[in-house]
Amino acid sequence: METEERDTLTAEFGPDDAGLRLDAALAARFDSLSRNRAQELILGGDVRVNGEIASGKRYKVRSGDRAIVSVRKRKPLRVLPEPMPLSIVYEDADVIVVDKPKGLVVHPAPGNVSGTLVNGLLHHIRAPEDGFSQCVGTDAPAFGFGEDAGLSSVNGAIRPGIVHRIDKNTSGLLVVAKNDRAHGALAKQLADHGMTRVYWALVAGNFKTDAGAVDAPLSRDPKDRKKQRVCPDGSGKRAVTHYRVKERFKGFSLLELRLETGRTHQIRAHMAHVGHPVLGDDLYGPADGAGQYLHARTLGFLHPTTGVYMEFESEPPEDFRSMLEKLRVR
Repeated sequence: METEERDTLTAEFGPDDAGLRLDAALAARFDSLSRNRAQELILGGDVRVNGEIASGKRYKVRSGDRAIVSVRKRKPLRVLPEPMPLSIVYEDADVIVVDKPKGLVVHPAPGNVSGTLVNGLLHHIRAPEDGFSQCVGTDAPAFGFGEDAGLSSVNGAIRPGIVHRIDKNTSGLLVVAKNDRAHGALAKQLADHGMTRVYWALVAGNFKTDAGAVDAPLSRDPKDRKKQRVCPDGSGKRAVTHYRVKERFKGFSLLELRLETGRTHQIRAHMAHVGHPVLGDDLYGPADGAGQYLHARTLGFLHPTTGVYMEFESEPPEDFRSMLEKLRVR
C-alpha cells in the first residue's frame, strides 16, 4: 500500500497568541492554512498540542504551547498559459517590467489557477511578438516553466518569475525574472532594501506634517486572516513606510509613499493604523466599490546582468486621475 505523503508544520505560541482559538491561531500562523482547513485538521486528529492530539477546535491557545500539524500534500497545481492583454514596459533576456492593471491577481493559488498575470506571462513567453522567443545569454531555456522555462523557477510552479507582488486592486509596476540567476539578484536587492518602490495613494483625511514615516511591525490578524495588524508590543515583522504629502484636498490627501520594507498590505495597514485609510480599500477602510486608489508609480533596480540602475514610471490609471480631478474641484 502506498504511503500518503505529508508535510509537518510546527508552531510555538507566545503571549500574543494566548486566548486565541486553536483554529484561528493556526490560520494566523500559516499562510497555507485557512481557518476552515485548520478546523478540518483538528477534527481529523492531525493536530497535536504539547504532544497530545488536540481536544477540539475550541481549544484556547496558551503561551508556551507547541503545536504540530500533519498536512496531506496536495497534488501540484498545473498553471496554463492564457492569452491576455499585457502592458509590457520593458523586456530583455533577463527581466520583464509589467504595468499591472487594477483587478488582476498576480499569481495563481489553490482554487484560482487561471486569469492571473502569471497565466498571461506564460503565454507571452511562449508566443512573443517582440523577438524574445529565446532567452539568449541566460541560464534557463525559453518557454513555459520547469525544464523548458522562460520564467524563473525560484518560487515554484504557481509563481514562476514573481520577485515581488502587488495586491489585486493595486495598479502599477512590478518586475518579473526570466531566469533563476536574475531572480536571485533581484530578490537580494529587495531583501537589502536596494530596490526603489514608490507608490501614489489617495487617503482619507489630512496630515499635520508634510512628510514622515510609519515604523510599525506587522503580523497576520488572528481574527481575520485576510488582514495584517500592527503589533504594538514589538512582535511581528519590521515594517517601515515613508510618506510625503503631494497634494491636499478637502478631507483627503494625495501621498507619495516609499517602501523601506515590503510586507503584505504594508501601505494599506499602515495608513489605516495612523487614521488615514486608502480611499476605496474594502479591507482596511470604507470601500467605494471601485477598488482602492493605490498605484505602484515608480520602480527602480540594478539590472541583474549589467549592474546598470534602471528606473521606470507609470501614470495612474484613468479612475485614479478622474478621482483626483473631482477632488480638486470640490
